[in-house]
Amino acid sequence: MKAVVHVSLKSGVLDPQGKAVADTLARMGYKEVGGARVGKVIELDLTGQTDKSAAEARVKEMCEKLLANTVIESYRIELV
Repeated sequence: MKAVVHVSLKSGVLDPQGKAVADTLARMGYKEVGGARVGKVIELDLTGQTDKSAAEARVKEMCEKLLANTVIESYRIELV
C-alpha cells in the first residue's frame, strides 16, 4: 500500500517561497498568476499493511510527530 501525504501551510501563514514563485512568474510574463503557495508531497511505501483504517491511523501519527508542523501546516492523506 502507498500513502501520499500532501503538506501545505495553513492560510494566514506567510509563504515567502510561494511569493518568490508568484513574483518570478509575473516577471516572466505570466501576469495571470496572482499568488502561489508552496507545499510538499511525501510518498510512503507501507509494507505489511492491509487494513486501510489502521494504515491511515499510522500515517496520521507520522504526520503529527514528524512530517508536518501542525502549528503552521495542514496535511491531507491519500491511501492508494
